[in-house]
Amino acid sequence: MSTPTAAQPEGHQGIALVEQWLGLARSGQWPLPQVMEAASRLQSAGAADAAALLYQNWVDATASPLRHVACFNWGAILGEQRRHAEAEAVYRMALSQAPTFAQARLNLGHQLEHQGREDEALAEWRAVYEQDNPEGLGTDPLSLRLHAFNNAARLLEQQKRYDEAEALMRRSLELDPRQGDVAQHYVHIRQKQCAWPVYQTFGEVTHNHLLMSTSLLGMLDESDDPALQLLTAQRFVHDKVAKVSAAPLHKGRQREGKIKIAYLSGDLHMHAVGLLTAELYELHDKEKFEVHAFSWSREDGTPLRGRIKAAMDSYTPLHGVPDRRAAELIAEAGIDVLVDLQGLTSGARPGILAHRGAPIQVSYLGLPATSALPGVDWILADRFVMPPESLPYHTEKPIYLPNSYQVSDRKRVANTPPTRTEAGLPEDGFVFCAFNNNHKMSEQVWRCWMRVLRQVPGSVLWLLADNPFAKANLTRVAVEEGVAAERLVFAPRAQPADYLARFTLADLFLDTFPYNAGTTASDCLWMGTPILTRSGKTYISRMAGSLLTAVGLPDLITTTIEEYEQRAVQIGRQPARAASYKRYLAEHGRSSPLFDIPAIVRDIEREFERLALLARAKEA
Repeated sequence: MSTPTAAQPEGHQGIALVEQWLGLARSGQWPLPQVMEAASRLQSAGAADAAALLYQNWVDATASPLRHVACFNWGAILGEQRRHAEAEAVYRMALSQAPTFAQARLNLGHQLEHQGREDEALAEWRAVYEQDNPEGLGTDPLSLRLHAFNNAARLLEQQKRYDEAEALMRRSLELDPRQGDVAQHYVHIRQKQCAWPVYQTFGEVTHNHLLMSTSLLGMLDESDDPALQLLTAQRFVHDKVAKVSAAPLHKGRQREGKIKIAYLSGDLHMHAVGLLTAELYELHDKEKFEVHAFSWSREDGTPLRGRIKAAMDSYTPLHGVPDRRAAELIAEAGIDVLVDLQGLTSGARPGILAHRGAPIQVSYLGLPATSALPGVDWILADRFVMPPESLPYHTEKPIYLPNSYQVSDRKRVANTPPTRTEAGLPEDGFVFCAFNNNHKMSEQVWRCWMRVLRQVPGSVLWLLADNPFAKANLTRVAVEEGVAAERLVFAPRAQPADYLARFTLADLFLDTFPYNAGTTASDCLWMGTPILTRSGKTYISRMAGSLLTAVGLPDLITTTIEEYEQRAVQIGRQPARAASYKRYLAEHGRSSPLFDIPAIVRDIEREFERLALLARAKEA
């Protein structure tokens, strides 16, 4: 029997070899190991279609007890090619021949998910994890069950079926408590549900293990300790970011003419970062600077997305582009300053920064904390969010802006607000609001808010209704604290213009801690509603304080939970005081340094130009 040669199939000789292999596959006599070797070589040569065809011909022609294995390999190739419906059919063929073949059932679930048939995918995974000893090839039953548990939990979390997702995560961790990624999701899903304590231990899952598994985003919610945030970032970088020892890609490239600024992000669409930065790109001085985007943002069809792309001198999509190649594109474009708008947040691509495609690489907005990324040397800040005592806990050096670190968009528009009655609020009575995401709400702050409501008769707290589990938990704790459930008013998510209009109905925004409001704080002040914040020791716990300082209301900054509670009660009992803050914002807010966006952009450009020219001089 003929066997594949060691040569890769290329050119006319390669075509002949493929035809020979297809003929052998159709003979019904070719041993499966040799089929697998030939298919592997075809895949390595980039000929996945031919590899799939090879398996198809072999399966059609060969009466072998191993046909289900060939179907599994064939389905894997089709799945990689995103031919999901075909892959589904092939995995079903494998299962028709070997109904207990767990790997095929797991992969079938993935193909169903890709086709949007999520409940069917969950059913396939359930069929695996509910078995004590699922059967597979070369894989122990425990790993098969964990695969099924963890993918089902992931999908349920995406569907916001948080209670079911958490239950499966617990079952998975009971089987193997050392799964750091699962523990990370377990912590964050409890934060999303306001399920306190967040670090709920069980079985062999300890508090320390949950703490050490917490993501950086989760740690920003949980702790105001800058050292703990730094350690969390460093652990992520150590575990997840590829080490790059090669010379920086920007080295040896001549840079001249206009300073080239590039923004790196997957959030240049309807997202907090996109909402804040749209006018930044538009206001760059195009006589002195070229503005580029390197992005994997989704095409969401919104006017915001159109504005962002139109403001760029060039826009390079990075969907499917490997990290090193993305960094090469940045280097080839001659970028002087690369601004990373994502850090270690969801969907980030820190591996691009590790290759150093630009001599100046700066963190901004997306991650209001240190990223500990070796490819990021600078962070845009102001002296409020990064006071001198915080510098040892940042791997980045600060680029200080004279007023607030935060740009925003003066073109955001609000619809006509509803009446308080239409919004479900009392026409009389003090309205506190807190529109931050539910995961930012800590038990300490929530119980503080309930004490404030108790001390301000007739007041209500207006909240974002993100998910029913958080609503139920928040309401339960409110009742524990002696606050009637009807004093909590939950608002559904809304389109930006309607969401902005809501702020005008509230008397005072209560900020979260340690994860302050960022974009939400900017929106609130833009609409003329005052914010009470607590500033701590970390960048993220000082964001709202920065904005309040720049807008001219520093007396709304507190530094302890006791001071925060006292100030909230004082303002709630003195509606005229809240009204005076509103008058001040109406008369002076939008003309304050906080919303002088052209000046902030000039400040950013001045610092970028200085750093870029220094880097050019070193290369000369």
